[in-house]
Amino acid sequence: MATATYDHHSAAAPARSPDTHVAWLERTRVVLQPIAPPSILGLFGFAGATFIVAAHAAGWYGNATSPTYLFPFAAFFGGVAQFTAAVWSYRARDGLATAMHGMWGSFWMAYGLLFLLVAVGALTVPATGEFPELGYWFLVLAVITGLGTVAALAESLGLVATLLTLAVGSAFLAIHYLAGGIGWQHTGGWVLIASAVAATYTAGAMMLEGTFGKVVLPLGKYKKAANVPGGVVTKPFEFEHGMPGVRQGQ
Repeated sequence: MATATYDHHSAAAPARSPDTHVAWLERTRVVLQPIAPPSILGLFGFAGATFIVAAHAAGWYGNATSPTYLFPFAAFFGGVAQFTAAVWSYRARDGLATAMHGMWGSFWMAYGLLFLLVAVGALTVPATGEFPELGYWFLVLAVITGLGTVAALAESLGLVATLLTLAVGSAFLAIHYLAGGIGWQHTGGWVLIASAVAATYTAGAMMLEGTFGKVVLPLGKYKKAANVPGGVVTKPFEFEHGMPGVRQGQ
């Protein structure tokens, strides 16, 4: 990863205008350390883990013992990948991505640990029916993800679609685990599958924009130019006098 530095005392440094008060420039070195958008990794990890687990919840395959086979993939593909993305989202100064990836990455790691303990016989969870301990977790996830959906309105419709379906699917699973009813489980699974599809599209669009340097798949951003295939919409922020800066967000 390339790192560029700018020393205000170097020979190439621009002269400071005498009528400006920028004393901090005399003692400041700006370091540019570009990073790829962390949400590409986070959304792909989320999409994979969610699709596999949600397909089981929707009744597409498997049985009551399937979670004991799914937990390694959920814990690492969904948990570790998303949590790593959350940490790097701090560097991108993206509070929304930090919260969503950090919260869901932690959940997937906890999910994996839970069913690891089940697999080794240390714990027993209900095979069917009510499971209020997990139900309340999905309730918390639904509420926080719902808040993230509101924040995503400032970003793009692709991200809104991902988080909205995720919040609704989590709410349906919360009802299932709190009150029972296989219909709630299947409905929640189908809605979460839709969230996984939306996350895949969003991450793919971000990745293609990064590699081609232009819009390939529109994300539904509010600026019309940002949704025109072939348009170049990503520009770095810079300080005055052309000093390098760091792009905010993703």
